[in-house]
Amino acid sequence: MASNIHPVFRQGATALITGAASGIGLLTAQLCYSRGMNLVLLDKNETALAQTTKQFPTTNSSKTTTHVMDVSSISAWQNLAQQVKGLYPQGIDFLMLNAGAGPTPAEGLTQWEDAHYFERTFAINTLGYTNGLASFLGTVTGAKDIPRAIVLTGSKQGITNPPSNPAYNASKAAVRTIAEHLAFDLAETAPNVSVHLLIPGWTYTGFHTETFKEKPDGAWTSEQVVGFMDRKMAEDVFYIVCPDNEVTEDLDKRRIRWASDDIIYGRPPLTRWRDGWKDIAQREIAELQL
Repeated sequence: MASNIHPVFRQGATALITGAASGIGLLTAQLCYSRGMNLVLLDKNETALAQTTKQFPTTNSSKTTTHVMDVSSISAWQNLAQQVKGLYPQGIDFLMLNAGAGPTPAEGLTQWEDAHYFERTFAINTLGYTNGLASFLGTVTGAKDIPRAIVLTGSKQGITNPPSNPAYNASKAAVRTIAEHLAFDLAETAPNVSVHLLIPGWTYTGFHTETFKEKPDGAWTSEQVVGFMDRKMAEDVFYIVCPDNEVTEDLDKRRIRWASDDIIYGRPPLTRWRDGWKDIAQREIAELQL
């Protein structure tokens, strides 16, 4: 195995990927399939998932199964775990919890008036991850002598916290916390399992097709994100903070530092977007010494 590839991506290993019918999940499935891995693909969109299956036909060396599922349902996860255990009793080698959604408040209600907006966002974007871990973590950590990996897809919105979508930002901030604790715990109990928090930047996926019919110049493609993830996993990086065509890795670091300094220096929250602070933030972010 080449040193520039994480050893989990090997022929005969098994990958379970949520949100696999499109975007980052689909491109990750392509990566795994290209390396001879078995695929267990989950998505709520039955039509898109059926099309996905055609791209990854079962061969003599690898097997593909698909499962239409709502990741917010713990009973659905438990049923799936029984099915997968029968197919792959040796366990899952690569677990990618990636399914996400961006619900909006009901017409006529603000974000603060629609409790369902918060409930549904967290049910998919956060509990969809903890449900997956509760159902499959044991199958990942059961083997102690082979390299395995877990990837949780977060978001920069869960770190720099831009205004306008508090439920989505909070749900992704929770994913960051979950991933950090998981990495800490497994470092001692299952050191053969690497944990990674994938933090995409502006990425053109199904989230954006209603707003942008074609990929904006500033956005990355899902293929670029997955390629970046592939390289950073090989380097054993936990925080995989992806740039895009507008924001460099250096600028990301400066913005993250500024956001954290709101707490350290007792500034109002979200100063980067506040009137009276915007110009100061822009100037000082550019001058920050890292």
